[in-house]
Amino acid sequence: MPSDPKPEPSSVAIEAPNPAAVPTAEPARLRGIALSGEHIIPVAGLDELAAVLRDPAAKVWVDVTAPDGTDVADIATLLDLHPLIAEDIAERNQRAKFEEIEGTIHIVMFSVRYEREVTTVEVDLVLGERSLLTVHGEGWDPFALDQLRGDPGSVLKRGPDFLLYAITDGLVDALFPVMDAIEDEIDELQDDVIRNATPATLERLFGLKRELIGLRRATSPAREIFNQLTNRDLPLVSAEHIVYFRDVYDHLIRVTDELDNDRDLVAGTLDVYLSTINNNLSIIMKRLTGVTVILAGIGAFAGIFGMSEAGAAFAGNEAIGFWLVTGSVFGAAFVLAWVLHRRSWI
Repeated sequence: MPSDPKPEPSSVAIEAPNPAAVPTAEPARLRGIALSGEHIIPVAGLDELAAVLRDPAAKVWVDVTAPDGTDVADIATLLDLHPLIAEDIAERNQRAKFEEIEGTIHIVMFSVRYEREVTTVEVDLVLGERSLLTVHGEGWDPFALDQLRGDPGSVLKRGPDFLLYAITDGLVDALFPVMDAIEDEIDELQDDVIRNATPATLERLFGLKRELIGLRRATSPAREIFNQLTNRDLPLVSAEHIVYFRDVYDHLIRVTDELDNDRDLVAGTLDVYLSTINNNLSIIMKRLTGVTVILAGIGAFAGIFGMSEAGAAFAGNEAIGFWLVTGSVFGAAFVLAWVLHRRSWI
């Protein structure tokens, strides 16, 4: 079937002094680039996307931020995506996964940030024969990835599959600063547990434990994604690019190993917290016992002499022996207190 004729240059706005230019787009809207021959064509709307797709040789990257169902349906129609893929993208709330439907690869991963708590942004990546579609929520910008070096056009020249590698590599590499920040906080919590174990410390420990579980839930299934990309014969992934996906797989294994270590550290810190609380309770009980011993001695002597002597004592009619006994009682109490203090009981 004959293909449609290529659009005139004016209809796709090729005039770009800088071939690496990335279009400026409003938040939560469609943007992207297309590679037609040696020309980099900015794409900033459905009409421009439809225009560049008329060129059967064009390679296209489309990025969509926070789309609604209508946007996804329109883009899926233009890119000829399977309805199940469009449905998954529109529904969001997916787990990390890999699936291949009718020659199209759909991958779900997560962008992770840590600012005293873990926040994730779901990223859908759809690889076609000559296109790559990325769909995500607010809070992540693929054009800012270091792997694209500010020039996504040069990466797209190597193929949409290589662009897929660059973006997934950026997602995985962003996990390492997150792990470093979590490990720094674990170190702080360990110091707090030793110096001053408080309920606030316990609350933060449990919060960090929940965040690590959530982080593992977001990253662990991603290992299967790269296992599929590197061990299956996929027509959309060039054989010479498989080694790059293997490198991302190795990075992901390091991340999951660090996650396991951090979970063990948090569990160990929690055990230390409980031990510290028990030790503090023992110290308190020892101090209370020491005070009880002192007061019991005083009370015993007071009971022997009785309160009937109080009136005579205040009247100055008591003999010197009364005051000697009284002084001895309090002297013995002070000596006992000193002994208990030397033994760290009080």
